[in-house]
Amino acid sequence: MTTARIERFVPVAPADPVDLSAFCQELFASFARSDQRRWGEVYVRGLYSLPGRKTIRRISDHVVGWRADQSLQQFVNQSPWHWAPVRAALARAVAGTLRPRALVITEAVFPKNGASSVGVAKQFAPSCQRVLNCQLGLAVFLACDEGSVPVDWRLQLPREWDEDSGRRTRSRVPPGERHRPRWAHVMEMLDEMLDGWDLPALPVLVDARHERHVEALLRGLERRGLRYVVQVSEDTPVAGAVPAAALGAPQPGTAGELVRQARRLGRMTMNWRETAHGQASISQFVLAPLAVTGRTPPAPARLHRGTRQLLAERVSGRAQPDLIHLTNITQARMPDLVHLVRRHRGVAEGLARLHDESGLADFEGRSFRGWHHHVTLASVAHAYRVLQENAGVPETGDAWIRPYA
Repeated sequence: MTTARIERFVPVAPADPVDLSAFCQELFASFARSDQRRWGEVYVRGLYSLPGRKTIRRISDHVVGWRADQSLQQFVNQSPWHWAPVRAALARAVAGTLRPRALVITEAVFPKNGASSVGVAKQFAPSCQRVLNCQLGLAVFLACDEGSVPVDWRLQLPREWDEDSGRRTRSRVPPGERHRPRWAHVMEMLDEMLDGWDLPALPVLVDARHERHVEALLRGLERRGLRYVVQVSEDTPVAGAVPAAALGAPQPGTAGELVRQARRLGRMTMNWRETAHGQASISQFVLAPLAVTGRTPPAPARLHRGTRQLLAERVSGRAQPDLIHLTNITQARMPDLVHLVRRHRGVAEGLARLHDESGLADFEGRSFRGWHHHVTLASVAHAYRVLQENAGVPETGDAWIRPYA
């Protein structure tokens, strides 16, 4: 397909309230060639406006109006443009327009048929609580009052892919890409974002209930001077628990044991109403200070700067385990800390919208480069949707929280 013909296409989609072309040109400024910028806009416009499954052929027919799927396929799967500058520009655009409150790291599951797609395997997907034939991705979302937008991604390669030279070659997996623990991917993404992305200092939220290396994750966040809230399982080891001495009880060894001890000392009941659906919820919370592992637990009134604390939630009227978090945010008011913790729920809604509205799981290619290109462009389409929805909307809170006795 010649460049001249690409320049003459007229998008079939109707004009949008927010200028999608200008938005794409801003984010794709790092592309070396103008035809890459044009195909980038075609693909994003298709992901944004095309109903139903968003395959390359359907995007070509819907947006361009003629059969250009071969050129679009080449742009997504083989073109050498790098995704990191696009993600950095996307993060700056979102942070400069909306009100990011946290960086939320979440799992994204890509169910697949067969074994040829990059990183696919029969593996346990923690967010689905079962074994699937799938790819597992990690995304960093900017959690804003107006919505949540993913701005960085990693593909988690299963261990079996490390030695499968045939599949690695066919999927064009770079030699340095190997199986790594999830916390290592988290640290790599945060290092990338902290190095030159010009984002505000935001707390980091991670769901680590299925992590074996929670301490490595916590230490990594602390070494980088980051505030964090990490959700953990009941059997996560803890040390330096202050409530044990106050109760005269044995030192708790796990997060679940600490929650049960702390609940005897007192709890706070809080309620809130989500404005999206108006439903009221009531939960009981307990807060327990912790000393950093390897140090003598200080008195509660003299907790040192490196202290962590445990926050546990039990939702009233629901038969479910306590939601347990470890955090180094020790100076926040309880309602503010609870509101931060609940950012995970808004990101879950954003991830569902990415799948349903922006074609996140519709990628049919098999290459490592193609996967990263697709998730980046799907993120751009989703960000445009969120920005368009909030254009001219007056600032309002997304929930109110009230503690009561």
